[in-house]
Amino acid sequence: MAKRDPSTSWLAQADADLEAARANAEQERHALACFLAHETAVKAVKGFLYKKGAEMVWGDHLSDLCEDAMAFDPSFDFVKSVGALLDKHALGARNPDAVGGAVPAQLYDATDSGHAIEIAGEVLESVRKKILGE
Repeated sequence: MAKRDPSTSWLAQADADLEAARANAEQERHALACFLAHETAVKAVKGFLYKKGAEMVWGDHLSDLCEDAMAFDPSFDFVKSVGALLDKHALGARNPDAVGGAVPAQLYDATDSGHAIEIAGEVLESVRKKILGE
């Protein structure tokens, strides 16, 4: 029996997360949209690592995952550079203690979510091409 390629499942979930990010931004839930944008990019890079044969991928920091991916493809250096812009949303968009006790839902705006969604979409499409060989 052939081993299932998990990378396509990770891409599918990344697509769903990006769609959810866009929907949340449209509903003015910008902090959640930023978090989901981060999740989109993380899942795309995890999919790439699984495609390259990883049996287990740990962590949710995009920059760290890109460092691992650079072992297979040096162009992930660029993804890592924009990944830092999304990594700040992993905690900051969800946890008041990550933003000085403020409420993330009250701090984030359309500019934040628009920028995060744009970056996540670009990361997802770039990684999709690497996984699918387009």
